[in-house]
Order: sequence, then structure tokens, then C-alpha cells
Amino acid sequence: MTKALSGLTLAVARRAVGKLFRDAGLDSPDLDARLLVGEATGLDLTGLVRQGERVATPEEAERLARFAVRRLAGEPVARILGQREFWGVPLRLGADTLVPRPDTETVVEVALEFLRAEARPHPRILDIGTGSGAILLALLSECRDATGIATDISLGTLRIARTNAAALGLSDRAHFVACDYASALSGSFDLIVSNPPYIPAGDIAALDTEVRDHDPRRALDGGADGLDAYRRIAPESVRLLRAGGALVVEIGQGQDDDVAALMRAAGLTVSEPPRVDLGGILRVVSGRKSTA
Repeated sequence: MTKALSGLTLAVARRAVGKLFRDAGLDSPDLDARLLVGEATGLDLTGLVRQGERVATPEEAERLARFAVRRLAGEPVARILGQREFWGVPLRLGADTLVPRPDTETVVEVALEFLRAEARPHPRILDIGTGSGAILLALLSECRDATGIATDISLGTLRIARTNAAALGLSDRAHFVACDYASALSGSFDLIVSNPPYIPAGDIAALDTEVRDHDPRRALDGGADGLDAYRRIAPESVRLLRAGGALVVEIGQGQDDDVAALMRAAGLTVSEPPRVDLGGILRVVSGRKSTA
């Protein structure tokens, strides 16, 4: 691969890698090629255009070849780059973190609607199973007077989330706790959010290789029926939410009725219809704690 890319201009190398990806049936071959050429050369889109006729250095060609081989093997571009943008917020990723996806931005949308409608002063937010910190950091970037706590069972994941908070200047408002769900927490919160593992264990083998082979299994495996996490989150939310507070969770396809039933069984009121994601799939269920 390195030999094939050596001596090419950046523009030609970009087209060559794009063709390789297209021939392999990748979904976004040209975009993937541009991102990887940019990463190999340290150039943004403007730089790639301006320097398109420059011949790639041997070191750049070798890096690009390594990246291309990894992409052809099914590794997601975000994993190769080590970062992903979510809600306009750049996030560093690690082996322990799930790659945040656009569907999860629906959780942020619903959560922001609640926060803005309630207009509570200095709201406290809890993000259960935070991963890279995506949901909490997106909410804090929008709500300047909010503070938040994020939990995760993985210390490696929490290191990444803390790094992201620091890079965004949010360390003073975002705090991270190592625990299983919210088991180590007390106090009260205005809003609880979560994108928990919800894939039925028996379905994981059939997932796309980009997910199955590169996202951590603990972030995917929701138990036999995919609902194990919600059985923990719903009652813990009742314990931790302030009166009138909300729980907003991402769900898997077809899980809306079951998750709503678990919320109701725990004592939450589910009055809002499930929210659909960009693909038209029911993706978010929310419940409220009684004000009584």
C-alpha cells in the first residue's frame, strides 16, 4: 500500500484512496479518504485544497497507507482519528469508549427542551454511563449555569471523559464518578440522561463489523432482551430525581413500549410520545417524577 501511494500528489492520493474505499463498498469513500489524508498530513480541508499538487512525503504516504489498511479492515474513521464531533463538540475517543453517533443527539434535543421549558436555576444533570462524556458535555456547552455528574464503570472511559471536559473548558462544571450506573450517588438532580447498552446479547454477532468489532461490548450488551440497563436506571432515577425532574434515555429499535413500561413501574410518568431520530426510528423515551 505504501509503495502504491508513494510519489503521488495529495490530490491524487486522496482520489486513489477514495477509489479503494469505493471498490470495497464503504458508505462514504470520498469523505473517509479526505479525513484520512488530512490526518496523515496534518492538513484541514483548506490546506488539502491549497496543497493538493504537493507530493506526499514518504512519512505521509506511510501513515496514509496504515490508515487505509485499517479502514479497509472495517475500523471506523473515528477510531482511526481518535476523535469524533458530537453536537458540534469535538470529543477524543479511546478503546474503552463508544463512538458517539448522530442518533444520540436526539437525547440532547429532548433534554434541552426540558431544561429550557423548566428554566430551573442552576440545574443539576446526571449522565449515567457517560462514555466519552458526549451527552453531558453537549448539555453543559448549551446550558451555562448547569452543572453535572457523569458515571461510568470503566476507569479508562472516565479518563477520556475528563480529558474532553478539560479540553472544552468544562472541568469546573463536570464531575466524573466511577460506579455501576448511579449506585455510588446520593443527592438530587433535575435531569438524568443515559445512552445505555441496549442491544440484545444474541443480536451482537449480527451487528456491522464497525460496531461489533470496535465498540466495547459492555457498551452494547443489554442482556438477553436488551433491557437490563433500563431495569437499573428507572428505579435509580426515581431515587435521585427532584420532584418534577426528568429521565431521558436512548433506546433501541422497537423498545419504546417496554422502556416506557419499566419507567411507569418504577413510578415515573410517561406522557410524552417517544422521539424519533434522523432516520425516523423511535429513539428516545422520557419520563417525569411526580411533583407531589
